[in-house]
This record gives sequence, C-alpha cells and structure tokens, in this order.
Amino acid sequence: MNVKAISLALPCASVPYRSATSTSHRDTRNDRLFRGLMFGCAALVLLALAGAAGATLWGGRQALSTFGWHFFTSTTWDVNNGQFGALFPIIGTLATALIAIVIAVPVSFGIALFLTDVAPQWMRGPIGAAIELLAGIPSIIYGMWGFFVFVPIMSGKIEPFLINHLGDGIDAAGKATGLGLSLFSGAPVGVGLLTAGIVLAVMIVPFIASVMREVFLTVPSRLKESACALGSTRWEVLWNIVLPYTRTAVIGGIFLGLGRALGETMAVTFVIGNSHDPGASIVMPGTSIAATIANEFNEASGDLHRSALIALAFVLFGVTFIVLAVAKLMLRRLARREGAR
Repeated sequence: MNVKAISLALPCASVPYRSATSTSHRDTRNDRLFRGLMFGCAALVLLALAGAAGATLWGGRQALSTFGWHFFTSTTWDVNNGQFGALFPIIGTLATALIAIVIAVPVSFGIALFLTDVAPQWMRGPIGAAIELLAGIPSIIYGMWGFFVFVPIMSGKIEPFLINHLGDGIDAAGKATGLGLSLFSGAPVGVGLLTAGIVLAVMIVPFIASVMREVFLTVPSRLKESACALGSTRWEVLWNIVLPYTRTAVIGGIFLGLGRALGETMAVTFVIGNSHDPGASIVMPGTSIAATIANEFNEASGDLHRSALIALAFVLFGVTFIVLAVAKLMLRRLARREGAR
C-alpha cells in the first residue's frame, strides 16, 4: 500500500482537534460558571450575616446614642421613665445557657456512649430515632411542657430542697437549715433561671448527643480492640482512645448546642419568669434577651423603647458571634496542636 492510499484511509486529523478544542473551551466556561455560582452562594451567606447585624445596629441607634456604653452596664429597665439597660437580660441569657450546657453535656455524653458501645444492637435504632425525634419538636412545645408540667415539680420539690439545704432555708423553730448560698436563696416559685436552664438542657441534649454519637462511630474498631487487648477497661478506652480521636468534633457539637441555647425564645419565655430584677439567685424569676424582645416588642410604648429592644437584638447577635468565634479559635488551636504532635 502506497503513501497516498494510507492517507486516504486515515481520517482527517483536523476534525478531532477542533472537537477537542471546543470541548475544552466549553468545560472551562462551565467551570467558571460553577465557580461563580458557588462564590455567589457563599457571598449570599456573608451578605445575610452583615445585613442582619447592620439592620439591628441601625434599628438600635437611638437607644445606643441616648445611653451610650451605659446601655450595656445598666441594670435599669424602666419603660415608664424611658430608662433601659441590657445588663440583666445579658446575664440571664448567659446564665441559662451555662446551666443548660453544664447539664446537657454529661447527659449527651452518656447517651452517645450508651448507643455506640453499651446498648445491644436491637436497642440502638429505636433510641437513636427517639433522640432525633426530640430534636424536631418545636420549641413552643417544650415551653408548654415546662410551664404546665415541670414548673409545678420545681416549685413543689426541687426548689424547696435546694433552698432548704443550699440556700437560706429555715425550719419551724427559725433555725437556718441551709448553707446560706445566695445562688439558691429565695422563694420556691417554680419559674426562674434554673428552670429555664433545665428546659434548655432538655432541648439541646438531642443535638449534642447526635453529634457525639456520629463522631464516636467514626473511631476505627481496631483502635478500641487493640486497647482492650492490652487490658484497658471500657472507661480507659473511652478516655484515652475515643475522646482524643474525636475531641475536635465533640467540642464543635457542644458549641452548636450552646448557640441554640443562647438564641432560644419561646421555651425560655414560658418558664423564666420575665422579671428585670432577678437578684443573685438562680431559683428566682429573671429574663433573657430573647424573652424580653418576645414579650415587649409588639407592645413597645415609643420609639426609644422599640430602639432599645432592637439594640438588645444586636447584643444577642454579638454575644452569639463571640461565642462561635471563640469556639472556632479553640478548634483551630486544637487542630494545630494535634498537627504538631
């Protein structure tokens, strides 16, 4: 076969070259379009975040300009005289969230450990489904349950016990029976910071427990089996193997629950008591930022009152942002430390 015949038998080389070039250009254009779309989605989140912060700051400008930094340090909330201070709502928000975390973290840890290492296989599915169902219950249902069911239990049993043994309780003869701690002193009215913190703990347990359960399941079985083969107990395996392996994700789940507790509104409004003069006791009625806004915004008596409530919303935004930023820095430091090892 001569060269001419070979050239006629072969297809033209220019056609597949043009096809490959056009395909490459089309893929490049699609990649740019996809990259721009994803950047737009990320930018939308940042714009929404900045818009929420800017809107609350702008709405609260009257109160902030009127009271200045005194707005954040004052304990006075007098609607009739137009005096507003955010200190008590801030303290109530942080106190209820702290109580919720102190209660919820050990309970969530126990639930996650039980579901991953202790419970039989047939029991893990139903309990896991129940935990997820608890996470989906609306907050107002928790509030109604807390007010109609849990508040009577608090006022009839739990708070009298705490006041008589830890607070300023006295017996029939007038002799002090408690330790005199102001944190547990007062009257057993049922509603208060402690009740709100416990209800919040019940609400955030499903979130933290679900995260802990999922990350505990990611620990390789060989690590735990090797530790057991070396004579480690179940607790030693958990403390020395599981927790170090999942530390970052566990802390992230805890701060996720903390963020939910800081911003909760309806459940807290039902059981916190909504008092702007709570004192130093956690068994007495108090208030939070979200509860104050929910209770007073529709009935705001003037522009200054409404501006103070919007300024409270900006404070809540700032508190939540600071907490989550601290969590992010902590996680980054842990990751850097683990990488150094």
